[in-house]
Amino acid sequence: MDAIELGAGLVLAALVLFDVFQAVVVPRPITTPIGIARYVVRLTWGGWRDTFSGVTAADKRERYLGVYAPAILIFLLALWIVGLVAGYGLVLHALREQLDPRPPDVWAALYFAGTSLLTIGFGDIAPVGPGARLVALVAGASGLILVALAITFLFSLYTTFQRREQLVVTLDERAGAPPSGVRLLETSARLGMLDDLPRLFAAWELWSAEVLDSHLAYPLLGFFRSSHDNESWVSALGALLDAATLCVTTVEGVTDGQARMLLGLGTHLVEDVTRFFAMPHEHETLVERSEFDAARAELAGAGLRLRDANESWAAFTKLRARYASDLNSMAAFWAVPPAQWIGDRSTMRHVLGASAGQPMPRP
Repeated sequence: MDAIELGAGLVLAALVLFDVFQAVVVPRPITTPIGIARYVVRLTWGGWRDTFSGVTAADKRERYLGVYAPAILIFLLALWIVGLVAGYGLVLHALREQLDPRPPDVWAALYFAGTSLLTIGFGDIAPVGPGARLVALVAGASGLILVALAITFLFSLYTTFQRREQLVVTLDERAGAPPSGVRLLETSARLGMLDDLPRLFAAWELWSAEVLDSHLAYPLLGFFRSSHDNESWVSALGALLDAATLCVTTVEGVTDGQARMLLGLGTHLVEDVTRFFAMPHEHETLVERSEFDAARAELAGAGLRLRDANESWAAFTKLRARYASDLNSMAAFWAVPPAQWIGDRSTMRHVLGASAGQPMPRP
């Protein structure tokens, strides 16, 4: 039994430390099936989302869904601590002959492991043998390192989250809330800001690169929701990709070089995210011809010159099919507020629609 306890404790402590190393220290996507954090998120998010995404009041729904990421962070930290206490406790119970006084049961050994890990050190139990002393030292060092890494990790996550949201918030006046690519181009035309579109697309290209790097290295970032009504990083990305696609295929007189650069990196982002989270991956346009014609009418009404309707429709469907289904999968997975041409547009409700107790019409 002592050998089994020793082996089980060592394996459990090693598994927890390896999971912390993967989730916090390694700044790149982890593909190994070994780990704890990924399975905790996988097992809990679906139930959390399904429980609260049907809440009628949009503000309450977003508040409940927004609690998940901070709550799961605290839960993971507590789970890591409990796992290390259990692992070291089993090892110390196997080495109980090297402790003074000798622990009467496994609970006393777990207690000593906890005081060692949290560096409390009451002194009521002391290691007297070399093995127990080594385990006590390793437990104390593990506790200090875990707390230091957790604090650093929290600051890093929130800093990255704030940088992600800065550009998302700026879309309110340009593209509306939820954002729309058509609204973005229409606003730019009415305010004489079409020449500013390349700079805007360049900024979102850099944003896409940072999100691609950070959200695959630290997947929990994708679960952090915007603190503003009807906003989401997924919807914002979709609006910019739609605007870039319209500039390339439909609108005349707008430099489309930077739009193509954004489309390339944005498509890369949605493909990698859907593949990493094992979301449905298809290639469909997800826009009806009537919706496209209505968008053309809005753009023409704003004074934009447009290409031939049939030619632009053919080019638009081909280009948008590269990212539309992936965006739809991301929107459904994270239950983001609905936006024009993005996500589930039938079950989710906007704030105004929810206040009236009725779903908003499909855009």
